[in-house]
Amino acid sequence: MSVQYLSNKEGEIVAVQVPIDEWRVIKSKHPDIESDISFPEWQKKLIDKRLSAIDKDPKRVLPIEGLIEELDKDAQ
Repeated sequence: MSVQYLSNKEGEIVAVQVPIDEWRVIKSKHPDIESDISFPEWQKKLIDKRLSAIDKDPKRVLPIEGLIEELDKDAQ
């Protein structure tokens, strides 16, 4: 999969673009992916904590290929 990362003025990655064909595959495997979900405050805090840990140690982030492999395993 070919993805593009979008950065802000400070060089921080703020978004990821996925090719539309790949997005359609992901949506077909996970039809509720675009549903409007609100998260409880405790989950938001946990996400912020994990993002902060990634900022401190970027090596914690794994390559996108690992995510695609996991998504493919779940779909089978």
